[in-house]
Amino acid sequence: MTDAVRTSSPADLLDVDGDLTSDERDLRDRVREFADRRIRPHIARWFADAEFPREIVPELGELGVLGMHLDGYGCPGRSAVEYGLACQELEAGDSGIRTFVSVQGSLVMSAIHKHGSAAQKEEWLPRLARGEAIGCFGLTEPDAGSDPASMTTRARLDGGEWVIDGAKRWIGLASVADVAVIWAKVSDDDAAASSAARAGGAADSPARPGRERVRGFLVPTSTPGFAATPIEPKLSMRASIQCDVVLDGVRVPDDAILPEHPGLAGPFACLDEARYGIVWGSVGAARDAFEAALGYAGERVQFGVPVASHQLTQEKLVNMALEVSKGQLLALRIGRLKDAGRLEAHMISAGKLNNARMAIEVCRTARTVLGGNGITLDHSPLRHANNLESVRTYEGTDEVHTLILGRHLTGIQAFR
Repeated sequence: MTDAVRTSSPADLLDVDGDLTSDERDLRDRVREFADRRIRPHIARWFADAEFPREIVPELGELGVLGMHLDGYGCPGRSAVEYGLACQELEAGDSGIRTFVSVQGSLVMSAIHKHGSAAQKEEWLPRLARGEAIGCFGLTEPDAGSDPASMTTRARLDGGEWVIDGAKRWIGLASVADVAVIWAKVSDDDAAASSAARAGGAADSPARPGRERVRGFLVPTSTPGFAATPIEPKLSMRASIQCDVVLDGVRVPDDAILPEHPGLAGPFACLDEARYGIVWGSVGAARDAFEAALGYAGERVQFGVPVASHQLTQEKLVNMALEVSKGQLLALRIGRLKDAGRLEAHMISAGKLNNARMAIEVCRTARTVLGGNGITLDHSPLRHANNLESVRTYEGTDEVHTLILGRHLTGIQAFR
């Protein structure tokens, strides 16, 4: 690695770089320089020590990558492709750092931006964009992962306040967050009463008395009854934080509820934003692993010649470069569709399924080129592969995205 910013990769067999605008390349290069300067020199220690580097959070805010695809309230308002390129470069450094940016921007900030009130947006979005506050997104539960409709966390109205009880699991950043977006089931009766109270009128009769729907709440993590415990030890995403969260009689004001989009459509819209970032981020991890293998193969001498001179090694390098190039094309296509307002949910599933699956295979193959040295933290491929075990699982497993695509192709719902 040189001190100069690398503008293209040897894995770019099809000159995808040439299809980027000058603004997109400038943004990509600026984030790449940040990753080279602030992530790469330290990531082996952070990973080994299971340390999330909180000190870089304000720097990421200054870099403009927190909620960068959102408009207003101090958010950068960049394009989908620019956001994707930023995710790609950050994950080339480490999935844990890209995951922080996704949780903060694609999940927490998107939830507030899409579903929050003007007051909620004004209170939280500028601080989150600057990295002055950290957020977490509480959807997954110990017994409700791929099936969030089975969540058991509930919120009820009591004396003009919401009382939330339940448990969440695998909640990124919860132990260091300032605010949590908590998704809970709410009865239509309570939701109608809350809406009426905030509007200053009488409660409307719910369409279906006794029905429950999922709603989001903004819960400051200092609220009594909120407890977050990091999940340890982990073999993956060690430079990130994932937690168990307990909500025991957590009381928040009536206006803590996100007023828009009741139902699972609320969190699902945020998950699609995070899945989009993974489409790009996984390409970054794969590209970094390929480049590590290519560089090592050119320097490592066995049987009197560089390892790269052997046919079997060249086959591995070619196959990896082809897969990274295809993944890059897929990410760019999805990004252009998103910017054009033509992106559909099944397309995000196609990108997430393909690129996460591709990336983990590239990283595993790259490790074989490094031989035994590849199992150390001196080299990135196995660290990336370990992280990608989580990336491949969260925001929808391979199985979930396969069934989404199967439903699109056949018109038949096969989840149940």
